[in-house]
Amino acid sequence: MDAAYVKHAEDRMKKATETIRHEVATIRTNKATTSLLDGVKVEYYGSAVPLQQVASVSVPEPRLIVIQPWERTVLPEIVKAIQRSDLGVNPADDGAVVRLVLPPLTEERRKDLVKILGKIIEDGRVRVRTIRRESNDELKKLERDHKISEDDSKKTQAEIQKLTDRYIASLDELFGKKQAEVMEV
Repeated sequence: MDAAYVKHAEDRMKKATETIRHEVATIRTNKATTSLLDGVKVEYYGSAVPLQQVASVSVPEPRLIVIQPWERTVLPEIVKAIQRSDLGVNPADDGAVVRLVLPPLTEERRKDLVKILGKIIEDGRVRVRTIRRESNDELKKLERDHKISEDDSKKTQAEIQKLTDRYIASLDELFGKKQAEVMEV
């Protein structure tokens, strides 16, 4: 029975961590990646859809992203969507493709991005700890209701704490790697 609680807590922690990983991937470094455009939504036949659903996105050079729309009619909408985003990049449209040339990040901008990154990672830590607290509260309630023994409750709480430590360590590792990428000149 207690293994089910550990598994449930682990699944929730894993989902929270993956969400944070996805958010972190959208933070710009000095290298171009297609994940920078993950949050960009394009107006397409009256609804906002992710850019990747209306165009192919590639990175032919370290500081260049090329966006090739499936239909040329959506090209102006792609340009507008990129301009509305907080990427700070000016799209160049030649009538067939959109090119995004990423300028080098300034020292000040890199420091700002590291602060934003720190906030995202801390949010992830808080989510993981919240899952731990909720799981432990649930176990304590079961213990009070005499549905599980005190020993089982303590053992399961210890397992959940190990999971918490593991997921927080993975978030810290992610922060270290991404911080190094952002600060790289």
